[in-house]
Amino acid sequence: MEAVRTFLGIERWLLFGGSWGSTLSLVYAQAFPERVLGLVLRGIFLCRPRDIHWFYQEGASRIFPDYWEDFLAPIPEDERGDLVSAYYRRLTSSNELEQIQAAKAWSIWEGRCATLHPNPRVVEHFGHPHVAIALARIECHYFMNQAFLEPDQIVRDAGRLAGIPGVIVHGRYDMVCPLDNALALTAAWPGADLRIIRDAGHSASEPAIIDALIRGVDEVAADVNGTLA
Repeated sequence: MEAVRTFLGIERWLLFGGSWGSTLSLVYAQAFPERVLGLVLRGIFLCRPRDIHWFYQEGASRIFPDYWEDFLAPIPEDERGDLVSAYYRRLTSSNELEQIQAAKAWSIWEGRCATLHPNPRVVEHFGHPHVAIALARIECHYFMNQAFLEPDQIVRDAGRLAGIPGVIVHGRYDMVCPLDNALALTAAWPGADLRIIRDAGHSASEPAIIDALIRGVDEVAADVNGTLA
Protein backbone atom coordinates (compact mmCIF):
# COMPACT_ATOMS: atom_id res chain seq x y z
CA MET A 1 0.00 0.00 0.00
CA GLU A 2 2.81 2.38 0.80
CA ALA A 3 4.46 1.55 -2.52
CA VAL A 4 1.18 2.35 -4.30
CA ARG A 5 0.84 5.65 -2.43
CA THR A 6 4.38 6.65 -3.32
CA PHE A 7 3.98 5.65 -6.96
CA LEU A 8 0.76 7.67 -7.32
CA GLY A 9 2.27 10.69 -5.58
CA ILE A 10 -0.46 10.87 -2.94
CA GLU A 11 0.72 12.70 0.16
CA ARG A 12 -2.06 11.55 2.52
CA TRP A 13 -5.18 9.49 1.94
CA LEU A 14 -8.41 8.23 3.44
CA LEU A 15 -8.50 4.45 3.80
CA PHE A 16 -11.63 2.40 3.12
CA GLY A 17 -11.78 -1.34 3.65
CA GLY A 18 -13.95 -4.18 4.84
CA SER A 19 -13.17 -7.55 6.41
CA TRP A 20 -9.62 -8.36 5.25
CA GLY A 21 -9.54 -4.82 3.87
CA SER A 22 -10.12 -3.52 7.41
CA THR A 23 -7.16 -5.59 8.59
CA LEU A 24 -4.89 -4.14 5.90
CA SER A 25 -6.11 -0.60 6.52
CA LEU A 26 -5.53 -0.84 10.27
CA VAL A 27 -2.06 -2.37 9.99
CA TYR A 28 -1.07 0.22 7.38
CA ALA A 29 -2.42 3.12 9.46
CA GLN A 30 -0.53 1.90 12.51
CA ALA A 31 2.68 1.70 10.48
CA PHE A 32 2.22 5.03 8.65
CA PRO A 33 -0.16 7.18 10.74
CA GLU A 34 1.27 10.37 9.27
CA ARG A 35 -0.01 9.29 5.83
CA VAL A 36 -3.60 8.58 6.88
CA LEU A 37 -6.31 11.26 6.86
CA GLY A 38 -9.03 8.96 8.16
CA LEU A 39 -10.48 5.45 8.06
CA VAL A 40 -13.89 4.06 7.12
CA LEU A 41 -13.97 0.37 7.97
CA ARG A 42 -16.51 -2.45 7.73
CA GLY A 43 -16.68 -5.89 9.31
CA ILE A 44 -13.57 -5.59 11.47
CA PHE A 45 -11.29 -8.61 11.26
CA LEU A 46 -8.50 -8.60 13.83
CA CYS A 47 -7.03 -11.88 12.58
CA ARG A 48 -6.52 -13.24 16.08
CA PRO A 49 -6.26 -17.04 16.35
CA ARG A 50 -9.68 -17.13 18.01
CA ASP A 51 -11.21 -15.20 15.09
CA ILE A 52 -9.89 -17.74 12.60
CA HIS A 53 -10.92 -20.63 14.87
CA TRP A 54 -14.46 -19.21 15.13
CA PHE A 55 -15.12 -19.36 11.40
CA TYR A 56 -12.95 -22.28 10.28
CA GLN A 57 -13.04 -24.68 13.20
CA GLU A 58 -15.85 -24.16 15.70
CA GLY A 59 -18.27 -21.31 16.29
CA ALA A 60 -20.05 -20.30 13.11
CA SER A 61 -20.44 -24.03 12.54
CA ARG A 62 -23.10 -24.06 15.26
CA ILE A 63 -25.05 -21.25 13.62
CA PHE A 64 -24.99 -22.82 10.16
CA PRO A 65 -24.67 -26.58 10.80
CA ASP A 66 -26.22 -27.45 7.43
CA TYR A 67 -23.75 -25.29 5.49
CA TRP A 68 -20.96 -26.59 7.72
CA GLU A 69 -21.56 -30.15 6.56
CA ASP A 70 -20.71 -29.07 3.02
CA PHE A 71 -17.58 -27.31 4.28
CA LEU A 72 -16.47 -30.50 6.04
CA ALA A 73 -17.22 -32.76 3.07
CA PRO A 74 -13.82 -32.54 1.27
CA ILE A 75 -11.90 -33.32 4.48
CA PRO A 76 -11.59 -36.87 5.91
CA GLU A 77 -12.72 -37.25 9.51
CA ASP A 78 -9.21 -37.95 10.79
CA GLU A 79 -8.03 -34.50 9.53
CA ARG A 80 -10.88 -32.40 10.90
CA GLY A 81 -9.09 -31.46 14.12
CA ASP A 82 -7.25 -28.71 12.18
CA LEU A 83 -9.36 -27.73 9.20
CA VAL A 84 -7.22 -24.80 8.05
CA SER A 85 -4.19 -27.09 7.71
CA ALA A 86 -6.27 -29.79 6.04
CA TYR A 87 -7.59 -27.31 3.50
CA TYR A 88 -4.13 -25.85 2.95
CA ARG A 89 -2.82 -29.27 1.92
CA ARG A 90 -5.55 -29.58 -0.68
CA LEU A 91 -5.39 -25.99 -1.90
CA THR A 92 -1.66 -26.38 -2.56
CA SER A 93 -1.97 -29.89 -3.98
CA SER A 94 -0.66 -30.75 -7.44
CA ASN A 95 -4.08 -32.30 -8.13
CA GLU A 96 -6.04 -29.50 -9.83
CA LEU A 97 -9.39 -31.21 -9.33
CA GLU A 98 -8.71 -31.54 -5.61
CA GLN A 99 -7.67 -27.88 -5.52
CA ILE A 100 -10.85 -26.57 -7.10
CA GLN A 101 -13.14 -28.83 -5.06
CA ALA A 102 -11.55 -27.60 -1.84
CA ALA A 103 -11.55 -23.98 -3.01
CA LYS A 104 -15.25 -24.01 -3.88
CA ALA A 105 -16.20 -25.60 -0.55
CA TRP A 106 -14.09 -23.01 1.32
CA SER A 107 -15.39 -20.03 -0.63
CA ILE A 108 -19.05 -21.05 -0.74
CA TRP A 109 -18.99 -21.52 3.06
CA GLU A 110 -17.96 -17.88 3.37
CA GLY A 111 -20.50 -16.69 0.79
CA ARG A 112 -23.37 -18.49 2.48
CA CYS A 113 -22.54 -16.98 5.87
CA ALA A 114 -21.84 -13.44 4.65
CA THR A 115 -25.39 -12.07 4.50
CA LEU A 116 -28.15 -11.81 7.07
CA HIS A 117 -30.69 -13.20 4.63
CA PRO A 118 -29.81 -15.89 2.06
CA ASN A 119 -28.54 -14.30 -1.13
CA PRO A 120 -28.06 -16.70 -4.06
CA ARG A 121 -26.19 -14.06 -6.09
CA VAL A 122 -23.53 -13.69 -3.39
CA VAL A 123 -23.16 -17.47 -3.11
CA GLU A 124 -22.94 -17.81 -6.89
CA HIS A 125 -20.18 -15.18 -7.00
CA PHE A 126 -18.19 -16.92 -4.26
CA GLY A 127 -18.66 -20.26 -6.00
CA HIS A 128 -17.24 -19.12 -9.34
CA PRO A 129 -14.08 -21.21 -9.88
CA HIS A 130 -11.78 -18.24 -10.50
CA VAL A 131 -13.07 -16.36 -7.45
CA ALA A 132 -13.00 -19.47 -5.27
CA ILE A 133 -9.46 -20.58 -6.06
CA ALA A 134 -8.01 -17.08 -5.59
CA LEU A 135 -9.93 -16.32 -2.41
CA ALA A 136 -9.39 -19.70 -0.77
CA ARG A 137 -5.69 -20.00 -1.50
CA ILE A 138 -4.86 -16.44 -0.41
CA GLU A 139 -6.95 -16.62 2.76
CA CYS A 140 -5.67 -20.03 3.77
CA HIS A 141 -2.06 -19.01 3.13
CA TYR A 142 -2.40 -16.05 5.48
CA PHE A 143 -4.24 -18.04 8.13
CA MET A 144 -1.55 -20.72 8.10
CA ASN A 145 0.92 -17.94 8.93
CA GLN A 146 -1.22 -16.15 11.55
CA ALA A 147 -1.70 -13.36 8.97
CA PHE A 148 1.98 -12.44 9.51
CA LEU A 149 0.93 -10.50 12.62
CA GLU A 150 2.17 -10.64 16.17
CA PRO A 151 -0.32 -11.78 18.84
CA ASP A 152 -3.15 -9.25 19.20
CA GLN A 153 -1.06 -6.77 17.20
CA ILE A 154 -3.90 -4.60 15.90
CA VAL A 155 -5.49 -3.95 19.30
CA ARG A 156 -2.08 -3.65 20.97
CA ASP A 157 -1.00 -0.91 18.55
CA ALA A 158 -4.36 0.88 18.35
CA GLY A 159 -2.92 3.83 20.28
CA ARG A 160 -0.99 4.76 17.14
CA LEU A 161 -4.34 5.69 15.57
CA ALA A 162 -4.95 8.50 18.07
CA GLY A 163 -5.91 11.66 16.23
CA ILE A 164 -7.04 9.82 13.09
CA PRO A 165 -10.82 10.10 12.60
CA GLY A 166 -12.52 6.80 11.95
CA VAL A 167 -15.94 5.25 11.39
CA ILE A 168 -16.47 1.54 11.96
CA VAL A 169 -19.53 -0.08 10.38
CA HIS A 170 -20.32 -3.56 11.66
CA GLY A 171 -23.38 -5.76 11.22
CA ARG A 172 -24.80 -7.04 14.50
CA TYR A 173 -25.33 -10.46 12.93
CA ASP A 174 -21.93 -10.70 11.27
CA MET A 175 -21.10 -14.40 11.46
CA VAL A 176 -17.84 -14.19 9.50
CA CYS A 177 -16.22 -11.54 11.71
CA PRO A 178 -18.27 -11.34 14.93
CA LEU A 179 -19.01 -8.00 16.55
CA ASP A 180 -16.52 -8.56 19.38
CA ASN A 181 -13.76 -7.72 16.85
CA ALA A 182 -15.17 -4.21 16.44
CA LEU A 183 -15.81 -3.76 20.15
CA ALA A 184 -12.23 -4.72 21.07
CA LEU A 185 -10.85 -2.29 18.50
CA THR A 186 -13.15 0.56 19.52
CA ALA A 187 -12.16 0.19 23.17
CA ALA A 188 -8.50 0.61 22.22
CA TRP A 189 -8.78 3.24 19.48
CA PRO A 190 -9.28 6.81 20.71
CA GLY A 191 -11.83 8.60 18.56
CA ALA A 192 -13.28 5.61 16.70
CA ASP A 193 -17.02 5.87 16.00
CA LEU A 194 -18.65 2.43 15.97
CA ARG A 195 -21.97 2.07 14.12
CA ILE A 196 -23.63 -1.28 14.82
CA ILE A 197 -26.06 -2.10 12.03
CA ARG A 198 -28.96 -4.00 13.55
CA ASP A 199 -30.30 -5.63 10.38
CA ALA A 200 -27.11 -6.76 8.66
CA GLY A 201 -24.48 -9.46 8.56
CA HIS A 202 -21.01 -9.26 7.04
CA SER A 203 -21.48 -8.45 3.37
CA ALA A 204 -20.85 -4.98 1.95
CA SER A 205 -23.76 -5.58 -0.43
CA GLU A 206 -26.42 -5.38 2.27
CA PRO A 207 -28.51 -2.17 1.96
CA ALA A 208 -28.09 -0.97 5.56
CA ILE A 209 -24.33 -1.52 5.36
CA ILE A 210 -24.10 0.40 2.08
CA ASP A 211 -26.03 3.32 3.57
CA ALA A 212 -23.85 3.42 6.68
CA LEU A 213 -20.64 3.28 4.63
CA ILE A 214 -21.69 6.14 2.38
CA ARG A 215 -22.63 8.25 5.39
CA GLY A 216 -19.35 7.32 7.08
CA VAL A 217 -17.26 8.39 4.11
CA ASP A 218 -19.12 11.70 3.85
CA GLU A 219 -18.66 12.40 7.56
CA VAL A 220 -14.98 11.49 7.73
CA ALA A 221 -14.29 13.46 4.55
CA ALA A 222 -16.07 16.50 6.02
CA ASP A 223 -14.09 16.10 9.25
CA VAL A 224 -10.83 15.88 7.33
CA ASN A 225 -11.68 18.86 5.12
CA GLY A 226 -12.57 20.93 8.17
CA THR A 227 -9.30 20.03 9.86
CA LEU A 228 -7.24 20.81 6.76
CA ALA A 229 -9.05 24.13 6.29
